Amino acid sequence: MSDNAVRDKVVVITGGARGIGFATATKLAGLGGKVAIGDVDETKVKEAGAALGLEVYGKLDVTDPDSFEAFLDQVERQLGPIDVLINNAGIMPVGRIVDEPEAVTKRILDINVYGVILGSKLAARRMAPRGSGHVINIASLAGEIHVPGLATYCGSKWAVLGFTDSLRAEYHKTGVEFSSVEPTFTNTELVAGTHGAKGLKNAEPEDIANAIADLIAKPQGRVRVTKLAGFMTLVMTRFMPPQAYDMLGRLMGAEHVFLDDVDVEARKAYEERARGVEAN
Repeated sequence: MSDNAVRDKVVVITGGARGIGFATATKLAGLGGKVAIGDVDETKVKEAGAALGLEVYGKLDVTDPDSFEAFLDQVERQLGPIDVLINNAGIMPVGRIVDEPEAVTKRILDINVYGVILGSKLAARRMAPRGSGHVINIASLAGEIHVPGLATYCGSKWAVLGFTDSLRAEYHKTGVEFSSVEPTFTNTELVAGTHGAKGLKNAEPEDIANAIADLIAKPQGRVRVTKLAGFMTLVMTRFMPPQAYDMLGRLMGAEHVFLDDVDVEARKAYEERARGVEAN
């Protein structure tokens, strides 16, 4: 991929203080992009922005229209019109649905779904009149499959895929691109205390960042990462009957990964933050 595809593009990344967001900011800034990161964790995003030497970084609550609009306004004042918005912010509490408090269910949907819808809407309003721009929504391979212990999370990512595909059709030939990135489970805090499915490696945040950089250079509708996990997802969802799909999942240990095999102590800090137990 040519550096010129990213160089001087104004890129906004939500949830940019950690994990995939931070890795993507690092990658795109290294390619010469004018990167701005926002995150609900004000302390962490200031540390991340300063570490990367970014001009624009700060608190951004993707569930608050005023917060989101104000952040995008700041970016455009300081860096110029936004070329790429990466809706990356998301949370993944785990556990049985009957044990999931209503506040946590709402929080997952507010951040993972409404935050993506809001960001896409605000970006489209800015990009469409110019006839250019690219919105990249971070979904998940969990948006095409079903995973015990992640019912609400899976539902939220299925929603992101359907929403993004609809916008891609709605804005066809306008010059504004809409894409989804579907990572497999990635070695960030989201999977803390879990061990993954048998026979399938987790991705690294840098794998997702590289895929996003390539996507900016060559827009397409959906990108699955890793290639192996993406291929397996396609096979399981398109060519296997449901009974065979479920049996394969059991053989890979999927019914235990986010339920019985979780190291609760190793996951405690992330779960508290994701569930809103700690102040962000």
